Amino acid sequence: MTDISVRELPLFPLPDVVLFPQEVLPLHIFESRYRMMLKSVLETDSLFGIVRLNPATKTIADVGCSAQIIKHQTSADGRSNIVSLGQQRFRILEIIREAPFYTAMVSWIDDENVADQDELLRLSSSVLLALKDVVSLTGKLTDSERSLPEELPDLPRELSFWIASHLGGPVAEEQQKLLEILDTQSRLEREYEMLDTTRKQLAARTALKETLSNADQKNN
Repeated sequence: MTDISVRELPLFPLPDVVLFPQEVLPLHIFESRYRMMLKSVLETDSLFGIVRLNPATKTIADVGCSAQIIKHQTSADGRSNIVSLGQQRFRILEIIREAPFYTAMVSWIDDENVADQDELLRLSSSVLLALKDVVSLTGKLTDSERSLPEELPDLPRELSFWIASHLGGPVAEEQQKLLEILDTQSRLEREYEMLDTTRKQLAARTALKETLSNADQKNN
Protein backbone atom coordinates (compact mmCIF):
# COMPACT_ATOMS: atom_id res chain seq x y z
CA MET A 1 0.00 0.00 0.00
CA THR A 2 1.07 3.56 -0.63
CA ASP A 3 1.90 5.84 2.29
CA ILE A 4 0.26 8.81 0.62
CA SER A 5 -2.82 9.69 2.67
CA VAL A 6 -4.76 11.26 -0.23
CA ARG A 7 -4.85 9.92 -3.77
CA GLU A 8 -6.93 9.59 -6.89
CA LEU A 9 -8.71 6.23 -7.11
CA PRO A 10 -10.97 4.61 -9.74
CA LEU A 11 -14.26 3.51 -8.18
CA PHE A 12 -16.41 0.48 -8.89
CA PRO A 13 -19.89 1.03 -7.38
CA LEU A 14 -21.72 -2.26 -6.75
CA PRO A 15 -25.34 -2.65 -5.62
CA ASP A 16 -25.42 -3.62 -1.93
CA VAL A 17 -21.83 -4.91 -1.94
CA VAL A 18 -19.61 -3.88 0.98
CA LEU A 19 -15.97 -4.99 0.86
CA PHE A 20 -13.84 -5.30 4.00
CA PRO A 21 -10.03 -5.44 4.34
CA GLN A 22 -8.50 -8.87 3.61
CA GLU A 23 -11.72 -10.25 2.11
CA VAL A 24 -11.66 -11.83 -1.35
CA LEU A 25 -14.06 -10.49 -3.99
CA PRO A 26 -14.34 -12.19 -7.41
CA LEU A 27 -15.76 -9.95 -10.15
CA HIS A 28 -16.93 -10.41 -13.72
CA ILE A 29 -16.13 -7.33 -15.81
CA PHE A 30 -18.29 -6.95 -18.90
CA GLU A 31 -19.48 -3.32 -19.21
CA SER A 32 -17.32 -1.27 -21.55
CA ARG A 33 -16.66 1.47 -18.98
CA TYR A 34 -15.37 -1.05 -16.45
CA ARG A 35 -13.29 -2.76 -19.10
CA MET A 36 -11.65 0.65 -19.54
CA MET A 37 -11.26 0.97 -15.77
CA LEU A 38 -9.67 -2.48 -15.54
CA LYS A 39 -7.19 -1.65 -18.30
CA SER A 40 -6.25 1.57 -16.54
CA VAL A 41 -5.92 -0.12 -13.15
CA LEU A 42 -3.73 -2.95 -14.50
CA GLU A 43 -1.44 -0.39 -16.12
CA THR A 44 -0.83 1.31 -12.77
CA ASP A 45 -0.86 -0.34 -9.33
CA SER A 46 -3.81 -2.76 -9.74
CA LEU A 47 -5.74 -0.83 -7.08
CA PHE A 48 -9.32 0.43 -7.30
CA GLY A 49 -12.13 1.21 -4.88
CA ILE A 50 -15.28 -0.78 -4.12
CA VAL A 51 -18.17 1.37 -2.90
CA ARG A 52 -21.70 0.35 -2.06
CA LEU A 53 -24.35 1.57 -4.49
CA ASN A 54 -27.71 2.00 -2.80
CA PRO A 55 -30.25 0.48 -5.23
CA ALA A 56 -33.10 2.52 -3.75
CA THR A 57 -31.48 5.96 -3.91
CA LYS A 58 -28.97 5.27 -6.72
CA THR A 59 -26.29 6.97 -4.62
CA ILE A 60 -22.86 5.68 -3.64
CA ALA A 61 -21.53 5.52 -0.10
CA ASP A 62 -18.96 8.00 1.18
CA VAL A 63 -16.77 5.22 2.62
CA GLY A 64 -15.47 2.22 0.70
CA CYS A 65 -12.57 -0.21 0.62
CA SER A 66 -9.75 -0.41 -1.87
CA ALA A 67 -9.26 -3.69 -3.74
CA GLN A 68 -6.05 -5.12 -5.15
CA ILE A 69 -6.30 -7.30 -8.24
CA ILE A 70 -4.51 -10.56 -7.47
CA LYS A 71 -5.72 -12.57 -10.49
CA HIS A 72 -7.25 -11.64 -13.82
CA GLN A 73 -8.18 -13.40 -17.02
CA THR A 74 -9.58 -11.75 -20.15
CA SER A 75 -11.47 -13.70 -22.79
CA ALA A 76 -11.47 -13.10 -26.55
CA ASP A 77 -14.70 -11.05 -26.37
CA GLY A 78 -13.14 -8.59 -23.93
CA ARG A 79 -14.87 -9.78 -20.79
CA SER A 80 -12.69 -10.37 -17.75
CA ASN A 81 -12.82 -12.42 -14.59
CA ILE A 82 -10.79 -10.97 -11.76
CA VAL A 83 -10.11 -11.85 -8.15
CA SER A 84 -9.53 -8.90 -5.86
CA LEU A 85 -8.49 -8.62 -2.22
CA GLY A 86 -9.73 -5.93 0.14
CA GLN A 87 -6.96 -3.62 1.32
CA GLN A 88 -7.59 -0.32 3.09
CA ARG A 89 -10.72 1.69 3.79
CA PHE A 90 -11.10 5.16 2.35
CA ARG A 91 -13.38 8.17 2.51
CA ILE A 92 -14.40 9.93 -0.70
CA LEU A 93 -13.34 13.57 -0.60
CA GLU A 94 -14.44 14.55 -4.09
CA ILE A 95 -15.79 12.87 -7.21
CA ILE A 96 -13.44 13.94 -9.99
CA ARG A 97 -15.44 12.44 -12.85
CA GLU A 98 -18.28 10.02 -13.47
CA ALA A 99 -17.47 9.05 -17.06
CA PRO A 100 -16.28 6.84 -18.55
CA PHE A 101 -16.01 5.47 -14.99
CA TYR A 102 -16.08 6.99 -11.53
CA THR A 103 -12.84 8.48 -10.26
CA ALA A 104 -12.48 10.21 -6.91
CA MET A 105 -9.99 11.82 -4.60
CA VAL A 106 -9.97 9.72 -1.44
CA SER A 107 -8.27 9.73 1.93
CA TRP A 108 -7.23 6.53 3.68
CA ILE A 109 -8.89 5.82 7.03
CA ASP A 110 -8.21 3.30 9.79
CA ASP A 111 -9.34 2.45 13.31
CA GLU A 112 -8.12 4.66 16.11
CA ASN A 113 -6.25 2.88 18.89
CA VAL A 114 -8.34 4.05 21.83
CA ALA A 115 -9.36 0.82 23.57
CA ASP A 116 -7.42 -1.21 26.12
CA GLN A 117 -5.95 -4.25 24.38
CA ASP A 118 -6.92 -6.65 27.18
CA GLU A 119 -10.50 -5.39 26.98
CA LEU A 120 -10.47 -5.83 23.22
CA LEU A 121 -9.30 -9.43 23.58
CA ARG A 122 -12.04 -10.16 26.14
CA LEU A 123 -14.62 -8.61 23.84
CA SER A 124 -13.28 -10.60 20.88
CA SER A 125 -13.68 -13.82 22.90
CA SER A 126 -17.30 -12.95 23.72
CA VAL A 127 -18.06 -12.15 20.08
CA LEU A 128 -16.41 -15.36 18.92
CA LEU A 129 -18.38 -17.44 21.42
CA ALA A 130 -21.64 -15.82 20.29
CA LEU A 131 -20.70 -16.53 16.68
CA LYS A 132 -19.98 -20.20 17.45
CA ASP A 133 -23.32 -20.49 19.26
CA VAL A 134 -25.16 -18.98 16.26
CA VAL A 135 -23.48 -21.44 13.89
CA SER A 136 -24.20 -24.41 16.19
CA LEU A 137 -27.85 -23.45 16.75
CA THR A 138 -28.35 -22.85 13.03
CA GLY A 139 -27.06 -26.36 12.37
CA LYS A 140 -29.47 -27.86 14.92
CA LEU A 141 -32.39 -25.89 13.54
CA THR A 142 -31.72 -26.89 9.94
CA ASP A 143 -30.50 -30.43 10.68
CA SER A 144 -27.26 -29.69 8.86
CA GLU A 145 -23.56 -29.62 9.61
CA ARG A 146 -22.37 -26.07 10.18
CA SER A 147 -18.88 -25.03 11.18
CA LEU A 148 -16.56 -22.05 11.20
CA PRO A 149 -13.25 -21.96 9.32
CA GLU A 150 -10.42 -23.50 11.30
CA GLU A 151 -8.34 -20.34 11.15
CA LEU A 152 -10.14 -17.13 12.03
CA PRO A 153 -8.28 -13.82 12.45
CA ASP A 154 -6.55 -13.54 15.84
CA LEU A 155 -6.40 -9.76 16.06
CA PRO A 156 -9.58 -7.98 17.24
CA ARG A 157 -9.71 -5.51 14.36
CA GLU A 158 -9.25 -8.23 11.71
CA LEU A 159 -11.81 -10.46 13.47
CA SER A 160 -14.33 -7.61 13.45
CA PHE A 161 -13.85 -7.17 9.71
CA TRP A 162 -14.22 -10.90 9.07
CA ILE A 163 -17.46 -11.11 11.04
CA ALA A 164 -18.86 -8.01 9.36
CA SER A 165 -18.06 -9.46 5.95
CA HIS A 166 -19.77 -12.77 6.70
CA LEU A 167 -23.05 -11.54 8.16
CA GLY A 168 -25.89 -13.52 6.64
CA GLY A 169 -28.96 -12.21 4.85
CA PRO A 170 -29.69 -8.82 3.25
CA VAL A 171 -27.48 -6.77 5.57
CA ALA A 172 -25.63 -4.36 3.27
CA GLU A 173 -26.86 -1.31 5.18
CA GLU A 174 -25.61 -2.72 8.49
CA GLN A 175 -22.33 -3.78 6.86
CA GLN A 176 -21.85 -0.25 5.56
CA LYS A 177 -22.29 1.12 9.08
CA LEU A 178 -19.72 -1.36 10.41
CA LEU A 179 -17.29 -0.40 7.63
CA GLU A 180 -17.56 3.25 8.60
CA ILE A 181 -16.89 2.73 12.32
CA LEU A 182 -13.36 3.90 13.17
CA ASP A 183 -13.13 2.14 16.53
CA THR A 184 -12.53 -1.61 16.82
CA GLN A 185 -14.24 -1.83 20.21
CA SER A 186 -17.41 -0.13 18.95
CA ARG A 187 -17.52 -2.41 15.91
CA LEU A 188 -17.11 -5.55 18.03
CA GLU A 189 -19.74 -4.33 20.51
CA ARG A 190 -22.23 -3.80 17.70
CA GLU A 191 -21.46 -7.24 16.28
CA TYR A 192 -21.92 -8.81 19.71
CA GLU A 193 -25.35 -7.18 20.02
CA MET A 194 -26.38 -8.55 16.63
CA LEU A 195 -25.01 -12.03 17.28
CA ASP A 196 -26.45 -12.22 20.79
CA THR A 197 -29.90 -11.22 19.51
CA THR A 198 -29.66 -13.86 16.78
CA ARG A 199 -28.42 -16.43 19.29
CA LYS A 200 -31.41 -15.86 21.57
CA GLN A 201 -33.85 -16.06 18.66
CA LEU A 202 -32.28 -19.30 17.40
CA ALA A 203 -32.22 -20.80 20.90
CA ALA A 204 -35.95 -20.12 21.29
CA ARG A 205 -36.72 -21.62 17.89
CA THR A 206 -34.53 -24.66 18.60
CA ALA A 207 -36.24 -25.25 21.96
CA LEU A 208 -39.65 -25.03 20.27
CA LYS A 209 -38.55 -27.47 17.58
CA GLU A 210 -37.32 -29.95 20.18
CA THR A 211 -40.54 -29.61 22.18
CA LEU A 212 -42.68 -30.29 19.12
CA SER A 213 -40.43 -33.21 18.14
CA ASN A 214 -40.73 -34.77 21.61
CA ALA A 215 -44.50 -34.31 21.51
CA ASP A 216 -44.69 -36.06 18.15
CA GLN A 217 -42.62 -38.97 19.47
CA LYS A 218 -44.93 -39.37 22.48
CA ASN A 219 -48.03 -39.31 20.27
CA ASN A 220 -46.53 -41.98 18.04
